[in-house]
Amino acid sequence: MKNILLAFLLLFSASVFAQNPFEREIVAYEKQDSISMPKKGQILFLGSSSFRLWKNFDADMKGIPAFNRGFGGSTLKDALYYFDRMVVKYQPSWIFMYEGDNDIAKGESPEFIRDEFIDFSTRLKKVLPKTKLVFVAARPSLARTSNLQKQRELNSLIQSVVKEQKGLYYLDMHNPFFNADGSLMQDIFVADKLHLNEKGYQIFADQIKNFIKTNKVK
Repeated sequence: MKNILLAFLLLFSASVFAQNPFEREIVAYEKQDSISMPKKGQILFLGSSSFRLWKNFDADMKGIPAFNRGFGGSTLKDALYYFDRMVVKYQPSWIFMYEGDNDIAKGESPEFIRDEFIDFSTRLKKVLPKTKLVFVAARPSLARTSNLQKQRELNSLIQSVVKEQKGLYYLDMHNPFFNADGSLMQDIFVADKLHLNEKGYQIFADQIKNFIKTNKVK
């Protein structure tokens, strides 16, 4: 009987992980939280690999009550799916969200992603009405130059949403990665031409820290 139960549990776990490719990362965060739970009212960074691969996050955010819960490859759909486990339980004062880039790469339209963002913000306002949400704009990369126009369309749509609702903010993370002549910087990516290297993350971090300072985020 024990062997049958064990086999069932293993099969169930395998099924869960197969259906939700980020489940292992989420469970790892939950285990981390069981050891040291972030205090309520901090700044939550939620998003895809641009957050997850931010190696100098702690150093860059030194003195700022923030913690990182990025899970690589995620989309807004995934952020909605894990809303309770990765947002509600932390009761953050602010959320910096980086989603939309992978969504476009997977074929979602800017309008569909905009609607998912509205869904996320509506749920947030209902459950945590005092929490402020910052949409970190979809950034460019050498690997996804074909997506530049759709990224700009998405960023524009989000800016329109943000203007209409209190507690929502837009942080430009698109334009800072272009040179004065309009060309995309070449030396800010790692070998895959998608993710940022140390120089790229310096720009990334500076943009966020400037926003935090300007808007008195705490």
